[in-house]
Amino acid sequence: MLYIGVDLGTSAVKLLLMDSQGKIVNVVSREYPLYFPHPGWSEQNPEDWYEQTVAGIRELVRGVDRSQVAGISFGGQMHGLVILDETDAVIRPAILWNDGRTTEETEYLNTVVGREKLSAYTANIAFAGFTAPKILWVKKHEPEHFARIAKIMLPKDYIAYRLTGVHCTDVSDASGMLLFDVKNRRWSKEMCEICGVRESQLGRCYESYETVGTLLPDVAAVLGLQESVKVAAGAGDNAAAAVGTGTVGDNRCNISLGTSGTIFISSRHFGVDRFNALHSFAHADGSYHLMGCMLSAASCNKWWMDDILGTQAYGEEQAQIGKLGENHVFFLPYLMGERSPHNNPNARATFIGMTMDTTRADMTQAVLEGVAFALRDSLEVAKELGISLARTKICGGGAKSPLWKKIIANVLNLKVDVIESEEGPAMGGAMLAAVACGEYADVEEIASKVVKVVDTVEPEPELVEKYNARYARFKEIYPACKQVFDVLSAI
Repeated sequence: MLYIGVDLGTSAVKLLLMDSQGKIVNVVSREYPLYFPHPGWSEQNPEDWYEQTVAGIRELVRGVDRSQVAGISFGGQMHGLVILDETDAVIRPAILWNDGRTTEETEYLNTVVGREKLSAYTANIAFAGFTAPKILWVKKHEPEHFARIAKIMLPKDYIAYRLTGVHCTDVSDASGMLLFDVKNRRWSKEMCEICGVRESQLGRCYESYETVGTLLPDVAAVLGLQESVKVAAGAGDNAAAAVGTGTVGDNRCNISLGTSGTIFISSRHFGVDRFNALHSFAHADGSYHLMGCMLSAASCNKWWMDDILGTQAYGEEQAQIGKLGENHVFFLPYLMGERSPHNNPNARATFIGMTMDTTRADMTQAVLEGVAFALRDSLEVAKELGISLARTKICGGGAKSPLWKKIIANVLNLKVDVIESEEGPAMGGAMLAAVACGEYADVEEIASKVVKVVDTVEPEPELVEKYNARYARFKEIYPACKQVFDVLSAI
């Protein structure tokens, strides 16, 4: 049988067709517009998502036996707010995860409602990108729209609704709304009251691998697929990517070096750190995960190379880097503020330690090391919860750099496993669809059989020791600069 994974991203939808053994049959990508109606705002039209998903699926299955397509599932951009009226029409453009308009609402939730209450209700505190602050923003600034809300949805769940007619979500994506009781895997009545919404306005919450419905007859006809095709709930993009890299079960880790960066730790046990520095979410495998999210990761290197050095020769620039663990230049990778572990939108990127003998290669090395040190910040928080890791998977555009993988292995003192096929959330979505259709017993089984490690970067004891000393210095820079960042943000 064949399974479709839909990765609903911020700039494009990526669709993947996988067979029963996990072999990728076809991959298609289709772009859609991103709108910035005001500085700091970020919106999209949900109809664009649906149109490109439908067109993409039709292209994806062209030339294959469509009767073999058994299931569809998703990975999707998290935190976005999609609101529908009583006729299921979209009320306003979707407010996305990277939209920055909710500063006041986030501050209200964290200070007036209080972090302790938020953590007790949802296992998390408020971040500007989360869904609940967006709801409060609409309530305050667009009361006429708020009054019309019949359904509140996340981006990928809008696609599931259009395919099946079912209003639904999954536990991993719901975890990022600040409306969900993560520990008990259900909607939080307290948070619904705080945001002025009813539980009936929220979709039914499924495990990521559960079937929510089958294709509507008219949709099946348009796609050229059978009405019996099952649609599984899917997962938020990070959880779906974790499934695609085999980061499921207990004490597994994946590092993603994309535009943003994440360190994702799966666990069979629910846990929350004392400062809520890490996100504590439900996982797509039926358990839980901790996630540290930094807003700028591979984008730091892209900014440095493209915009500052004016070169596309990434490999050539990295080839000039000499001794690791001895660089006297440090870089704070906070080009867009920072989420984990500082939760400070005012944080800024900073080079420090330059002297007259500082070279271009030193600066490039500092960028790569700064991202690795920031990932270690989140790892150190996880260690405080008693989590002990020996290895991690790695994915994302930055993972194509052998040097960067070596730096990460030694800064974090982890074995870094490289997998054979790194297709991110789309692969995870297809795997979840296969589980929903009964091809595999559970998510752990398909991960163990489909995901293959082809290389491992080992940490070197001498270099680990050097980086431990450098990290100790790195940790001192942000606290020393924090007050300056706050002053600069007010200018």
